[in-house]
Amino acid sequence: MGKPLIPAQRRERIQDYLAVHQIARITDLCTLLDTSEATIRRDLEWLEADGILERTHGGAIINQRLTAEPEYLQRVQKNPEEKRDIGALAASLIEDGNIVFINSGTTTTQVIHHIRADAGITVFTNNLNAALELGEAGFQHYILGGEYQPRSKSSAGRFAIESLRQIYADVAIIGVDGISLKHGCTVPVNAEAEVVRQMIERTKGKVIIVADHSKWGVVSNFQIASIDEIDLLVTDGRFDPSAIEELAEHDVETVIARAEVHT
Repeated sequence: MGKPLIPAQRRERIQDYLAVHQIARITDLCTLLDTSEATIRRDLEWLEADGILERTHGGAIINQRLTAEPEYLQRVQKNPEEKRDIGALAASLIEDGNIVFINSGTTTTQVIHHIRADAGITVFTNNLNAALELGEAGFQHYILGGEYQPRSKSSAGRFAIESLRQIYADVAIIGVDGISLKHGCTVPVNAEAEVVRQMIERTKGKVIIVADHSKWGVVSNFQIASIDEIDLLVTDGRFDPSAIEELAEHDVETVIARAEVHT
């Protein structure tokens, strides 16, 4: 048996492990570092206090920071199959006659593309890119006015918010840049966050988050909702199973779009 690691060495090893795997379970870390569960828990507490990670019931997830909004084309190229499948499943959850709020983003664009034309659905969105791509959609859709946001191809600001204050929706389908138990659902731009918070406030029914597996553990600048404010997460088959269990403890249902893993 080798010489026991000092705390600084253990914590460095834990960070190295998380950098590769993003998620760590206490049992795996005990084996890796040849130490007790109590010691690992203390190390995780220390690293969480330092902002390195977020503890979960069975381990930890690395804190991935997203401080700047990616360009729309960058987003489109990331996990396109997963986003398509998530969008199709989320669109199928909209009931005939519903009024729906949908925000900007590449995953929500897929939701809008998959809405059935004959369902009598009405969509209010600040997602300009999706609205322009629709053409003759076959369902009613309204574009919220406001200041143009070129990176996300969306509208935001006072005009968009004032429009939303005149509407109640049956359901909100929201795309996010990050989701975690501690920090909730986050986006990198305050203007978008203000619009989405207003959408959620004016929704009478379910708040549905659409996010692929890469969004778990990511924390961006502005919170749009705590975990307790959302009802349903639509994601893909690569989403961490332990995270699904933890979300369920907060009464968040998770549904998987095409559970097989894309390669």
